[in-house]
Amino acid sequence: MENILNNATVTLLLLFLIITFLQSGLDKLIDWKGNLSWLKGHFAQTPLKNLVPLLLSTILVIEILAGVLCTIGLCLLLFFDDPKIAFYGAIVSCMALLMLLFGQRIAKDYDGARTIAVYFVPAIFLVFLLQT
Repeated sequence: MENILNNATVTLLLLFLIITFLQSGLDKLIDWKGNLSWLKGHFAQTPLKNLVPLLLSTILVIEILAGVLCTIGLCLLLFFDDPKIAFYGAIVSCMALLMLLFGQRIAKDYDGARTIAVYFVPAIFLVFLLQT
C-alpha cells in the first residue's frame, strides 16, 4: 500500500494511458472495418490515402504495445519498485500520440490534432516523472 501512495501520480498517469491505449487498440481490433472505412474517408484528400490500411495496422500495434508496457510497468513499479518498463510504456505512448498528431495535421483536422495534444500533456509529464 505504501508503494501505491509513494507513486500515486505515476500510478494514476499509467492508468490513464492503459485505459486510453488498450481501449483504442481493442476498438480497432473489434471494429477494424468501421475504423478502416472512416479513416479512408478522413485521409482521402491526403498523400496518405493509399497507406491507410498499413498505417492503421501500425498504430494498432503501437497502441496495444503502449497499453501492455504501461500495464506491466505499473505492476513492476508497485510490486518491485522498478519503473523501467513504465518509462518505456510512457515513451511508446508518446510515440503513438505523435503518430496520431501527424495524421491529424496531414488531414488538416485541427480539432482532432488539438485533442491529441491534450492527451500528450499527461503522457510527456509521465516521461518526465520516470526519467532517471
